[in-house]
Amino acid sequence: MTQMLEPGLRLLRAPNPSPMTHTGTNTYLLGQGPVAVIDPGPGDPAHLDAILAATGGQVSHIFVTHAHLDHAALAPALAAATGAPVLAFGDARAGRSEVMQRMADAGGGEGVDRDFRPDWHLADGEAVTGPDWTLTALWTPGHFCNHLSFAWGDALFTGDLVMGWASSLVSPPDGDLTQFMSSCRRLATGRWRRFHPGHGDPIDDPKRRLHWLISHRQEREAQILDCLADGPARPGELVSRIYTGIEPHLLPAAERNVLAHLVDLTVRGLVRPEPDLGPTALFQKR
Repeated sequence: MTQMLEPGLRLLRAPNPSPMTHTGTNTYLLGQGPVAVIDPGPGDPAHLDAILAATGGQVSHIFVTHAHLDHAALAPALAAATGAPVLAFGDARAGRSEVMQRMADAGGGEGVDRDFRPDWHLADGEAVTGPDWTLTALWTPGHFCNHLSFAWGDALFTGDLVMGWASSLVSPPDGDLTQFMSSCRRLATGRWRRFHPGHGDPIDDPKRRLHWLISHRQEREAQILDCLADGPARPGELVSRIYTGIEPHLLPAAERNVLAHLVDLTVRGLVRPEPDLGPTALFQKR
């Protein structure tokens, strides 16, 4: 069942709720005639049927914010059913920073759609116009290296960069905290009315949410540096000291987030890894 969010925009939520996807992936249907689909969602035949029923199969474009399976996996089947092209920044490795290219074997890879290949590679700032809508792609890496947000007037589809129910997982080498902070600061300069995230409800105070995300990461950074002031530590050791009371099934994600901070701190010259930058390195404060 679709939900009308505002004139010309409907939400169809995928049936994939989980601790990492909240109530499910948000698939957006934009326009009144042949529609644009934003984030078709997981490779679920029932969700494909729901999209086709809601649109009558009249889909002109398929936009994908990033190459995680819960956002991108259905794109090939939807393209085959409708003839619409798939548009995104690039494949699952597109947009990696130099340091993340060097950390290609650093683990991670949670939920990555390694087979994802868009038909149309969108550049930062590129606009695409349909019958009654225009979307402008903004490259907003951080949660994922190939992450795009899509501006629709003064509203923005933020994928998993900005969500209202939780902060984003940043897991190297697919995620990059240096890029994440830069993307959040970039969006904070905009005059946005509303964010439509990849999971959860619309965000009606975008500046406040961005401020919280930036502050949250700065607080986590300070905690890590405080711990390292007591002596060198590995990511897993830092997690046990910082994330007290966390649910056990969330500990792996917490460790990836801590690693992302440590990589960022290394890039900025605030910590030093031994022997090499990676998930098992011993980090010490400079």
